[in-house]
Amino acid sequence: MAKFASATDPRSLPLPSDVNESVLAVDLHNIARRFSRRWVLRGASLQVRPGEIVALLGRNGSGKTTLLRVMSTALRPTRGTGTIYGKELVSEANEIREVVGMLGHHAGIYDDLTASENLKFATRMAGMRTSREEIADALVQVGLADEEKHRVRGFSAGMRRRLSLARLILRPPSLLLLDEPYASFDQQGIDFVNSFIRQTAANGGAVIVVTHDPGRVGQITRRMVRIEDGRIVE
Repeated sequence: MAKFASATDPRSLPLPSDVNESVLAVDLHNIARRFSRRWVLRGASLQVRPGEIVALLGRNGSGKTTLLRVMSTALRPTRGTGTIYGKELVSEANEIREVVGMLGHHAGIYDDLTASENLKFATRMAGMRTSREEIADALVQVGLADEEKHRVRGFSAGMRRRLSLARLILRPPSLLLLDEPYASFDQQGIDFVNSFIRQTAANGGAVIVVTHDPGRVGQITRRMVRIEDGRIVE
């Protein structure tokens, strides 16, 4: 089985030049989200500073993933207001997407493209020009070097998550949102993810980690918040 590179390998992750580190990375006030008649978020408020790592805990159905999707602008809040690095969630969603990276349950990759083609497409859509060597290096780091020319259609769930992680390596975000990032990874993969999280924060980025395992995420953060019935409990 292919192995992740050493956990010290993730490259330096400088923040985008247009990110203002003097403002809150996340500033949410009474965010609510309804699906049909069911309220999943009922007034969640959260503030996260640049350079901070926050663990978001809660039982299934408490609203963790929905809150991440609102922060990534994949979902609009039904009520409430919020900003990401000073950019408003709804009216400035395009600007927010330029500085947010998310590793979620759905990889958001294309089955009919190869691993390297997926990375090349993702970076071009972000307005970046990435060399073949940079793409190959990112695949090496996540243990997919031998899969570079293989179509993603045949990838396992774990391999898809590795490829999504490689995409984040190539396009380092200033707000990193991770939904159960340790799923499908062995200990070496877990160490690599933690190293990536630490380095993102060390370079001034903010990180929010959704997890069912507070013991594991406790290795990298001292701040944990819990979401209960759609509301944040510090």
